[in-house]
Amino acid sequence: MDITRYTRRPSCRVRIGSVEIGGGQPVAVQSMTNTSTLDTEGSVAQIERIDRAGGPIVRLTAQGRREGENLRNIVERLRADGFRTAIVADIHFVPEVASIAAEYVDKVRINPGNYRTGHGELEALIEQCRRRGVALRIGVNHGSLARRVFDRYGDTPEGMVVSAMEFLRVCRDRQFDQVVVSMKSSNTRVMVAAYRLLVAKMAEEGMDYPIHLGVTEAGAGLEGRIKSAVGIGALLADGIGDTIRVSLTEAPENEIPTARLLVDHFARRNGSFEVHHPERYSPFVYRRRSAVQIPVVHDEPHEGFRVIEALSENPTAELRAALLDLEPAAVPAIVKRRYDDASLEAVAVRAAADLGVLFLDGLADGIWIDAPQHDAAAIREVELMILQAARVRFSHTEYIACPSCGRTLYDIEKTLATIRSRTSHLKNLRIGVMGCIVNGPGEMADADYGYVGAAPGRITLYKGREVIERNIPQEEALNRLVALIKVGGDWIEPEEQTLLGAEPAGAGGRETE
Repeated sequence: MDITRYTRRPSCRVRIGSVEIGGGQPVAVQSMTNTSTLDTEGSVAQIERIDRAGGPIVRLTAQGRREGENLRNIVERLRADGFRTAIVADIHFVPEVASIAAEYVDKVRINPGNYRTGHGELEALIEQCRRRGVALRIGVNHGSLARRVFDRYGDTPEGMVVSAMEFLRVCRDRQFDQVVVSMKSSNTRVMVAAYRLLVAKMAEEGMDYPIHLGVTEAGAGLEGRIKSAVGIGALLADGIGDTIRVSLTEAPENEIPTARLLVDHFARRNGSFEVHHPERYSPFVYRRRSAVQIPVVHDEPHEGFRVIEALSENPTAELRAALLDLEPAAVPAIVKRRYDDASLEAVAVRAAADLGVLFLDGLADGIWIDAPQHDAAAIREVELMILQAARVRFSHTEYIACPSCGRTLYDIEKTLATIRSRTSHLKNLRIGVMGCIVNGPGEMADADYGYVGAAPGRITLYKGREVIERNIPQEEALNRLVALIKVGGDWIEPEEQTLLGAEPAGAGGRETE
């Protein structure tokens, strides 16, 4: 990692059907269907919408044998329609379904957390993939590490890297290089740390497999786009990443424009900036540069802060070098960048990608987005969303919401909107809204409350990691979630919040890592 300038991490070339990634190829974007994989017509139609939107790689869940077998029909229908979309099977809980899917798709994604201690199943899958020319993705999820890993490392970035490297070494030993690896989490700090640690460990062992980036359960709307941009942008800024997915709780084709915006934003990163004190920076350890506990936004009092403005095509490296040049703890600093985009979404995504990492790394103390084409109040909200996505200041309810897939047991987009309408006035709370139990309980592990699909028409409610009510009727679930929040002492009536106005005490300093 060269913190003075932008260079892409070298990686080997991997073919996923008609798409090539790594080996200097442009960063590819992808998405995932949220239709049932048993619904051939619906899945094909959605894949074609994603492809037309600019997503050449599409993933489908294959949670059982029937779904795995129906991938054949989906692929055949897609090809008959003239689409060359690269199709990826997502395998959870049932590793043997991977061998079914591998007969029909272009890539198989497996979760090491679902495999037993022996490597026989993995070795057999590798040989099958080699025979058919199928790529393999080792996809580690923060919320579903194998018990043997969790018991030793907990749900930490280090544990995620251990899990990935165990499987990558098997691939290397079998001389199979058509491998992609991912390290996903809904927590941007965990996600970025895990990828950085992985890259360092792979380099140490001479591995150059391509990397897929994504923030899981980012949510919807502008907030979801900003959270994804903070995590993905932090890594793209340092040249890490060969494919990306922006996971939104929306129609999957809506993910593609934001992903393309991120890719295009990092296509040019010119400029080299001397770092006089590299010893003050570690990509692996979060530490605050100054004594400021609650970073500020641009219209709040900031006497004694130094404003550092980026003017180059590589604002992240430019600002990082300037921040590291300041005496630690002595001079708090606000990072400033001008954006002239007419679209508020474009301003938000670019700013989150450029500036979010400076807060993830503890270097900056305030944010100033200069966007003269937009209302000051809207820009202030964007600044607060970036600080929250970077986990340094919590100013509103955060929704850890999955984008849904064929495993989802209810209309999660509509349900999320309804939950938001009842709870968005709350402050300093995290609410998990998850489609199913595959990754749900794990990925929302640091949420205060959770709403998880348990069966068709049934919801399980969590407080932290504890199940409070199991398999309750969905029509009762929202009221019972509100009641649970009240019992937990975290509820405040909307009119009371309006009277209070400001962020509650402690909102800016909440940490989970």
